[in-house]
Amino acid sequence: MIRLEAYGSKERMARAEAALDRLEGVERVTSVDGSQPGHVVVGAVVSRQSVDRVVAEMRQIGISDEDLTLTREERIGRFMPARSDAALVWEDVLGSARIDARPVFHYLAFMFVAGVIACYGVLDNNGILIVGAMAVSPDLLPITAIAVGVVGARIALASRALLTLAFGLTTATVSATVFAFLQEALDLLPGGFDVDQTILHSLTSVNDETIVVALFAGAAGMLALESRASSAVGVAISVTTIPAAAYLGVVLGLGDLSKAGGAIAVLATNVVMMVIGASVTLFVQRLVASRDPAA
Repeated sequence: MIRLEAYGSKERMARAEAALDRLEGVERVTSVDGSQPGHVVVGAVVSRQSVDRVVAEMRQIGISDEDLTLTREERIGRFMPARSDAALVWEDVLGSARIDARPVFHYLAFMFVAGVIACYGVLDNNGILIVGAMAVSPDLLPITAIAVGVVGARIALASRALLTLAFGLTTATVSATVFAFLQEALDLLPGGFDVDQTILHSLTSVNDETIVVALFAGAAGMLALESRASSAVGVAISVTTIPAAAYLGVVLGLGDLSKAGGAIAVLATNVVMMVIGASVTLFVQRLVASRDPAA
């Protein structure tokens, strides 16, 4: 359940209270005098399925976002619908996307670590290390934020998230480049190492598998927002980004520039297809939620 509070003049809050009384999925509507003379605070408990419609109604009345507060509540009871916790709440998704679109230090640090681990996975031809790097990578966050910006027609959000993703993938690539270069400079490469014989050597050309895997990885990432499986699905997302970024870093670090172009093409294709997959999935989720009779 979501606790809603709106603040404004008595006249406007009277209209808000009347609207809340008639909307489905709203209960326990209250009204108390505000701290300023002539102002009132109206509160209500709103089901998750009804939040988007209620917020839209409040905005139509003229209540600004600054005067509107939404707080998540947990209700203990025997007769709660099992589905209510899984409903897609657009305001909730949008709020998470705004947070995920920022290039915070921890995000870049995780991408750096993922790049280093994947680099050694490539050099040692070790699939376990590459999977570990994918588990560490948090690039699920900006990718889903881009999709939210695209579907919500919020260009600034999508651009900011895309920039964050670019920073992250660049960080992973640079870290792999540096460590691959150091391995070669210090003569620490495995004996007989050949970049063409690594388990990621196919990441120099785009094929149908590249497109399909990235498309469905993006869809899985967006579904994770509703199913709360983001930790597990993050690995599926990273299977299309971290290996390609690390392989690109390794070939750059070893000076094999002939393969860099193909690796960049694979990485760019993966990002584009993931955004498309995530955006289509979110669009369908919103469409289904808007037609849900319980909403």
